[in-house]
Amino acid sequence: MTDPQSSSTGSRPRWQSIHYLAVLFLKALVKQGQIIATTLLRLVWHRTTLNLGHVSCSEDTMPSSTSVPVELPKPPKLDLDKFIATALSATPVELHPFFESFGKLHTRKLWHQLTLKLYEFFDHPLSRPFRVNVFEQFVRDFESKLNQLKLVEMGTKVSKEIDNPQSQLLFLNSILSRIDAEKSQEAYVLLLANIAYAKLVYGDLEGTKTDMDTAWKTLDRLEGVDTAVNASYYKVAADYYKAKAEYAPYYKHSLLYLACVDVATDLTSEERLLRAHDLGISAFLGDTIYNFGELLMHPILDALDNTQYDWIKKLLFTFNEGNIGKFEALAPLFPQEPILEENYPFLRQKICLMALIESVFKRNANDRTMSFQTIAEETRLPVDEVEHLIMKALSLKLIRGSLDQVDQKARITWVQPRVLSRAQIGELATRLGAWIDKLGSVEQRMAPHVSAAA
Repeated sequence: MTDPQSSSTGSRPRWQSIHYLAVLFLKALVKQGQIIATTLLRLVWHRTTLNLGHVSCSEDTMPSSTSVPVELPKPPKLDLDKFIATALSATPVELHPFFESFGKLHTRKLWHQLTLKLYEFFDHPLSRPFRVNVFEQFVRDFESKLNQLKLVEMGTKVSKEIDNPQSQLLFLNSILSRIDAEKSQEAYVLLLANIAYAKLVYGDLEGTKTDMDTAWKTLDRLEGVDTAVNASYYKVAADYYKAKAEYAPYYKHSLLYLACVDVATDLTSEERLLRAHDLGISAFLGDTIYNFGELLMHPILDALDNTQYDWIKKLLFTFNEGNIGKFEALAPLFPQEPILEENYPFLRQKICLMALIESVFKRNANDRTMSFQTIAEETRLPVDEVEHLIMKALSLKLIRGSLDQVDQKARITWVQPRVLSRAQIGELATRLGAWIDKLGSVEQRMAPHVSAAA
């Protein structure tokens, strides 16, 4: 009698065939499941534990400092083996040596060496999609053991990978809430400056100014501050005043920022060009800037060479020389910068004041009584406008002296100290040499009388 469960096409029982097919099916499911699991793992790894994606921010609104939470939920305690395994399965092979080193250094509690390795990781271009996760899931677990300034430097670099304005501020404010402002003052200032800059980028000028002022109160009383901290503060201060169109403060803070960085390596060619351009415009339009020497000697101006803005560099030297002829020759180029064309009357008055200062500077101290006619010729102004020009120079404290309206003369006793160009230093050296020669001739005339008296 035939077994009712036997196959009609072979000797294998039907239940065994079904079992065999089921096994094949399950194996296929497992293999497919592994692919799905790996894909999901990568997706999970790419999505930060901050849940930054769910925070929305309208283009028309900017979160105020009071509306942004300052503390993120603390991530679960680090499972080092699980973290490293997940990272190795979800990141490019080029990054694997970093995670292997992270595991070894963390296990041995070599925090300084681990900090250096983290710096290398965050600087690697392939690490960008993973920076937020590594910081929140890994670094945050032992952040109290790290140098707080280094921690903040890493945190601010990581924050630039967060596109959402509110989420970026949430991330930075969370770090700020965990920094001891008294024990780690430099870290505190650096973080505040970066928070201020984030607010500036997203249009919150009031919040930017508040954080700038708070940072300055601490920075102003510190000594031996890390240049990165100073650079961070002066950068946001300069860009804030640029946004407010306050030319003189922008000029001052921008030069201070450049003094804290290596222009050749820390700025891209586009950043150098933009900074040089903006410094030139602010020098022209700043109502208290009448000495361009410091800017003219700075290498940042080399960025203007052989560009569409190279005439701005020529104009800067023209102002510093007080050369009205060259100013008038360059004036037809002003339409390329509409803001200069709009302020032409101010620029004309400024070049006249610069011409007056240069004229006085070139004269010897005993030859600084000038007639209105002489000043009119030097500044190319009508004689009846000279008095107003001198009064303007006196009010700006560019010069000191007195006016004789009856004799139409100006007696100048002092000129504002200036940062001199090389040409002006050479001229001063010539005058000093003439003074030494004159002193020598006086000594020769006096020598016989001194000998006779002895």
